Amino acid sequence: MGPAKVMLVEDYPNLGYVIKDYLTFKGYKTTLFEDGEQAWRGFTESPFDICVLDIMLPKKNGFELLKAIRGSNAEIPVIFISARALDEDKITGLRLGADDYIVKPFSVEELYLRIEVFLNRPKKMQPVETVVQIGAYWFDYPNHQLNSASGSIQITHKEAQILKLLYTHLNQTVERETILQLIWGDTDYFMGRSLDVYLSRLRKYMLDDPSVEIVNVYGVGFKLAIRIAYP
Repeated sequence: MGPAKVMLVEDYPNLGYVIKDYLTFKGYKTTLFEDGEQAWRGFTESPFDICVLDIMLPKKNGFELLKAIRGSNAEIPVIFISARALDEDKITGLRLGADDYIVKPFSVEELYLRIEVFLNRPKKMQPVETVVQIGAYWFDYPNHQLNSASGSIQITHKEAQILKLLYTHLNQTVERETILQLIWGDTDYFMGRSLDVYLSRLRKYMLDDPSVEIVNVYGVGFKLAIRIAYP
């Protein structure tokens, strides 16, 4: 097994080469792209293990690039590095499927350590069938859909990941830190707030079936519970 392959997209050459040289020194095979279109071509032509993206890129910005990447690969870790420090930018990136968001300026060693976390975490959660039943709903993970007699709900990549993790531990409590680490690779406050938002949405999606509940186990974590009605 060769070195992990990093796709680095940064249009400021000085910073791009500093990051590339550091990651190469640490043992990663790092390919630097300086615009979004060039990066997308590279992504479709070569396999990568992780993507590090700037947002303000020429030709195709980082958000557009992430959408394209997620349309092709739902699992590859993606880290944004950006001077855009507003919460709305961070939230946009995370909702589009980014796993982490680092604000410039930052320590290159910090970026390296975050990459290490993603590449060393378990590659996959426990397998789940393509389509599974959750009460009155059919959860289609590959297509990110919740289907029921009343219609189909399109959910986000992160929402699908969270529901998949909870389903694979059905009626069991999953610790909050475990969810954050497996899905975001981080347990900081901001990621925790994002998790709360996604869980709130999932609860709303499944309101029509009172037997299905995402339970907050206070101080511990969360549980997807399905109550069986006995005659």
